[in-house]
Amino acid sequence: MNTETTALLIDVIAGMLEGLGRVAVGASSPIPAAAALLARERGGGRPALSLLGAQAGSDFTDGGRELFDRAGQGRIDAFFLGGVQIDGGADINLVGTGPHPAAEKRFPGSYGSAYLYFVVPRVILFRLEHSPRTLVRKVDFVSAPGTSPPGVYRPGGPYALVTGRCVFRFEPARGRFRLASLHPGHSLDEVRDATGFDFDSADDPPETPAPDAGTMALLRGPVGAALADVYPRFAAAFLG
Repeated sequence: MNTETTALLIDVIAGMLEGLGRVAVGASSPIPAAAALLARERGGGRPALSLLGAQAGSDFTDGGRELFDRAGQGRIDAFFLGGVQIDGGADINLVGTGPHPAAEKRFPGSYGSAYLYFVVPRVILFRLEHSPRTLVRKVDFVSAPGTSPPGVYRPGGPYALVTGRCVFRFEPARGRFRLASLHPGHSLDEVRDATGFDFDSADDPPETPAPDAGTMALLRGPVGAALADVYPRFAAAFLG
């Protein structure tokens, strides 16, 4: 992944966070973390940011336990989830591939993802690899469901899916994704071939806009400096 693609992904995710009160970012999430920092720079300090692992610029004092407490209290407006598999209903799999419990490959596990998926109003799914291996018709194991039956109390849920090829928005009423934009250099036919689930789309979807010079200055300046606190190698490699 090159610097231009990285900056584009950070910029498009940051746009989804504008106007929110508080964003939380978990571990091993440099691009979502950079996006949250960029949104905060643009918003003059809002949204507030809770960033796991940060020594400065974050108000987390008790790690994951505080994340769960705040989410349950309705004090987190956006969070990020990924998965080894994501399907067309926005279900995610963080456990393993193949028939459960005799999985072909095992991964760290769900770690509270279902809880956060239910209580955080704007969950942005993020997966760089966009292939039929990762975006599947149906996940092999449901770590966290994208939708719930009628009558289930659920203030939270999926808002968008950002990949290395495009941006999808989730339509709760239909329980499926709609293609929102294609990243530069990618086509609708290519994305359909690379996606294991069906999705809705306009015949001529728009292109994801590239970040402007002002955004690049923020990324190479205060955002990169703040990100280096948690992800020094990533910040040095992609944001200078």
